[in-house]
Amino acid sequence: MSDYRVGQGFDIHPLVPGRPLFLGGVKFEFPAGLSGHSDADVVLHSLTDALLGASGCKDIGHHFPDTDQRWRNASSKLFVQEAMKLVKRAGFCAGNADITVFASNPPIAPRAEEMRKSIATLLECEASCVNVKAKTFQGIGEIGRGKAIAAQTVVLLHRKGVGMKGKK
Repeated sequence: MSDYRVGQGFDIHPLVPGRPLFLGGVKFEFPAGLSGHSDADVVLHSLTDALLGASGCKDIGHHFPDTDQRWRNASSKLFVQEAMKLVKRAGFCAGNADITVFASNPPIAPRAEEMRKSIATLLECEASCVNVKAKTFQGIGEIGRGKAIAAQTVVLLHRKGVGMKGKK
């Protein structure tokens, strides 16, 4: 059994007027938010899927289906917290997370550090273990035209008691 596991996640949602916009657990002041059953935080959804995948625990739709009213308008922070319980139950800890947000607006860079800290708290790791970066798509497709936001995440899990240099 491996002491390390890698997972990746991806999510995309359309922007719609009249909803709050959450990215990485941080509320953005923006005239539109992401459409979805929960708060539709694509960053935390992609992180949740990456955590679940790395720990071998199916996917976000299995654990938090959009047909379940418990998750209606729920904070996606709950999804990450629940995924982390499964990660721990499988005997792992979060090593690091690398997240790319695909958005033409709002600008991500001014809030990236706040997002890193929010995500690190959820992962129970240092902020230096979380990286948040952005790509604008330069006018291409729904993301480039400002009609959708997406996120992609890669996480590394390591067995409890195994350091990042492989020492127990």
